[in-house]
Amino acid sequence: MSNYEIVFKLTLACILGGLIGLERESLNRPAGFRTYTLVCVGSALAMVVSLDMYFQFYRTVSVDPGRIAAQVVSGIGFLGAGTIMKEGATVRGLTTAAGLWGVACIGLAVGSGMYMPAIVTTVLMLFVLIYFAKFEEHFTGTRLYKGIVMQVKDQPGQVGIVGSLLGDMGVLIKNINLTRLESDNILEIELLLELPSEATIEEVVQELSQAKGVQHIDRLN
Repeated sequence: MSNYEIVFKLTLACILGGLIGLERESLNRPAGFRTYTLVCVGSALAMVVSLDMYFQFYRTVSVDPGRIAAQVVSGIGFLGAGTIMKEGATVRGLTTAAGLWGVACIGLAVGSGMYMPAIVTTVLMLFVLIYFAKFEEHFTGTRLYKGIVMQVKDQPGQVGIVGSLLGDMGVLIKNINLTRLESDNILEIELLLELPSEATIEEVVQELSQAKGVQHIDRLN
């Protein structure tokens, strides 16, 4: 394998991984542009090294060309696990973890010279990440149960303020989980809400965002 071919493979892996990473970065996910790019380039290099060792030593010893590369697929699980967070009854980060695993596979494909499958997989992954979220929102938008996570000032009566606002809108709290962030004097409130038929989660978030002490709100589903 020539040096030019190796450089081409690593560069292509950098581009493909970066494209998917940009989408994750735009949504402020735990793993973003740099992480996805590094995973893809590292996987490609692992495949290149594995193939190079095979071509160097296959005449003298029994060498498995996929031995090093195979460890990437299992080893990426440790990195993916770091992006998964359990918040009360909700698990977040599974899509990001799955994306890291997919990007690692793209890097392996590039490193083995399977350029077209790697490019097609990148396009398909971007399509899934960008457009399937809209499909999911369309089909689940009519569900009455919605989850949000809020960051509010850790001060007396703050939870009561939130509860009163939700009560005024006819929204029921089905589950609540409180986490105190000591370093920032912030209280994180995770809520599972049952909305009345005439209310939308966007209206609820807008109303809560104007409440005293509320600093940030994210939707969980």
